[in-house]
Amino acid sequence: MELYLDTSDVAAVKTLARIFPLAGVTTNPSIVAAGKTPVGTLLPRLREALGDQGRLFAQVMAPTAEGMVSDARRLRAMVEDLVVKVPVTAEGLAAIKLLKAEGIPTLGTAVYGAAQGLLSALAGAEYVAPYVNRVDAQGGDGIQTVTELHRLLKMHAPHAKVLAASFKTPRQALACLLAGCESITLPPDVAQQLISAPAVDAAVAKFEHDWQSAFGRSAI
Repeated sequence: MELYLDTSDVAAVKTLARIFPLAGVTTNPSIVAAGKTPVGTLLPRLREALGDQGRLFAQVMAPTAEGMVSDARRLRAMVEDLVVKVPVTAEGLAAIKLLKAEGIPTLGTAVYGAAQGLLSALAGAEYVAPYVNRVDAQGGDGIQTVTELHRLLKMHAPHAKVLAASFKTPRQALACLLAGCESITLPPDVAQQLISAPAVDAAVAKFEHDWQSAFGRSAI
């Protein structure tokens, strides 16, 4: 299982990389734009925040397949082993095929249906990113979409992994993992919620109080 952070917040990545077993960081154009740091500056900073380890993901912006390929080459010049995110549109599918031929790894993104995701994998994408919460917001079932996509990839494109995205709660993320999803990307606030609980804090405080009362110190 691979755990990614979905962010352009370099400070948050540095903080959470010390705690979580992160596989890397994913970004998208909206996330990068919100941070207002040019992608050519941002990506090396994110890599440094990860301790120069882990995979980075960044997305093309051009509307045509040929333009997407050019964007992908520029992104790979910034970070050599970067995975290029490509929207799964008609032009995006054409771009994924071209990038596959060049040996550039891709992620099919903006996936709202299992069939759409399968097509990106068949075109050559190594990862497929269904938008769990956004599917829910449109009246669909994000977890069911992930479940169906995972089964389809196992049967027809075993080289590819589901990298589920668009989460608002840890429960959504856990449901994806229980459905067999091999990778998830979480915004920092949702990632922090995985280990934040009042009951845990209270239990630790009780342990510390009892130990201090008995031995007069907090260390072993």
